[in-house]
Amino acid sequence: MSFIRPEAQQTIMRFREILIGVALDLLGLVLIVTGRGLAVWIGVAVCIGASALILAGIQRARFRKGAGGAGVVNVVEGAVSYFGPLTGGAVSLREMNRLSFDPRQTPPHWVLEQAGHDPLFIPMNAEGADALFDAFEGLKGLKTQHMLRVMNDPPAAPVTIWQRDSSTVRRLT
Repeated sequence: MSFIRPEAQQTIMRFREILIGVALDLLGLVLIVTGRGLAVWIGVAVCIGASALILAGIQRARFRKGAGGAGVVNVVEGAVSYFGPLTGGAVSLREMNRLSFDPRQTPPHWVLEQAGHDPLFIPMNAEGADALFDAFEGLKGLKTQHMLRVMNDPPAAPVTIWQRDSSTVRRLT
């Protein structure tokens, strides 16, 4: 039996890094204000680490769009797998050529393309889709803020977020 409503649990899980960072920041501030000598410097280090955690948490919270959608996403050792009710497949991040965002579908989908394979369409709200944030962060040259902007203010047409040859990536203005 849970004492927390499911909606509140979802909100807590969405903002978990931010909440932990704020708690650590408060601990660091207590050490700075009440401590002496080495405790003050430990408090400063804790505050710096907590602030970094809060900034990362803000990006992750913007990326998480809920769960309970169709299918399951699994990210293991540089491979993204999607097992859906109608489609599925796997893409190697090392061999991936393009990452796109397709807002025309409901819910919007990530489109992962690898040469020699059919594109892999992953709904934004598929179970485990929040693991894609870390997977996408490993793509050299990916602009995280661009990706988050496209997700939170979707255009009318599909947008290329990243591709191996970054000189031809379409950008929103």
